[in-house]
Amino acid sequence: MNERICVEAAVGGITAPKGIRASGVACGIKPSGLDLALIAPDRSAAAAAVFTTNRAQAAPVLLSREHLAASGGRAAAILVNSGCANACTGEGGWDVARDAAAEVSAQVGCRPQDVLVASTGVIGVALDGRKVAQGIQAAHAALHAAGHADAARAIMTTDPFPKERAARVDTPAGSFTVGGMAKGSGMIDPRMATMIAVLATDAQVESSLLQDALREVVDLTFNAITVDGECSTNDCVFLLATGASGVTVDGASRPALVQGLLAVCQPLARDIVRGGEGATKLMTVAVTGAASADEAKRAARTIANSPLCKTAVHGGDPNWGRFVAAAGRAGVAFDLQRAGVWFGSIELFRHGRPHDDRASEAAHYLRRPEIDIRVDLGTGGRGEALVWTCDLSAEYVRINAEYRT
Repeated sequence: MNERICVEAAVGGITAPKGIRASGVACGIKPSGLDLALIAPDRSAAAAAVFTTNRAQAAPVLLSREHLAASGGRAAAILVNSGCANACTGEGGWDVARDAAAEVSAQVGCRPQDVLVASTGVIGVALDGRKVAQGIQAAHAALHAAGHADAARAIMTTDPFPKERAARVDTPAGSFTVGGMAKGSGMIDPRMATMIAVLATDAQVESSLLQDALREVVDLTFNAITVDGECSTNDCVFLLATGASGVTVDGASRPALVQGLLAVCQPLARDIVRGGEGATKLMTVAVTGAASADEAKRAARTIANSPLCKTAVHGGDPNWGRFVAAAGRAGVAFDLQRAGVWFGSIELFRHGRPHDDRASEAAHYLRRPEIDIRVDLGTGGRGEALVWTCDLSAEYVRINAEYRT
């Protein structure tokens, strides 16, 4: 069936699929700008989610886990606020999250367990429930099929730009659409999920299959990015399936859903890295010659999170030795005498020998806004992996040194 699947970019974001409305409003959680988004299918939809594996989990993460289990994989609304993480805020944080879900359920006309909630922002600060309640009422009144742009802006924190994508999937059974939005700029190093993303499709998909497809796609996209090696307390990715297209996805047609989700999630994931705090360059780290795919990903993440590798790229310094050292300490099989490092197509180290005569060419290559770096671990294995990251600049330090002040 894969040969008969056609995926192409579509206009819009989270509301591109049929049967989804969204809004973004300002309710005063942040000093200025939109700070609360509401996403609602026209009727209860199949739902799936993946959440942070950080053991310090925020109240909205824990509540959404409970609601997804209690509803049997259904959702009638998703609420996201920015400006406050509602994390490490004690029982008061739980009360605000529960009250927010109850207010949404009253507005939408569903059970509280059919509402998923997410928060993003500063940890350890109390979320003002009164402002949230007023924002929910305004957001419900503003729900619209063209509300995707406001919703994408409302979930931003330090993001330099909103992130939204959509794709149309043509199959022998008909066409369906996938759309989504994401936020994230710092505290990005996913383990199961990352930052906050809300996705939707108008295909008809059973909840367990939806969950299975989401986990596969997240592992290849949002789980393959890193900005600073930090795993947040609030990370989550939600996915709704409205069925409004009339196209049913089952086990046989699952590849079409996966391809549609990849077409949306990969550019969203890359946009998160592109907009990383203080970032000036997008880096694609490719690891080949690993003993297994898992070892390749482990090595790629070690390289991508190395401050020395990231600062070398930022400064335009073709210091390939930093990449060899990072690969060698990744805790995976590595053979220095057969390993290699390439910046773009420029081979700088291979089979134990440096090629420093190519340093000036490599330095020129590093001036580009998008950099490809490949490291071969030299094991002769077929394991390989891609991880996307960004450079590390003084601006990252400034942003995070002043985050609360």
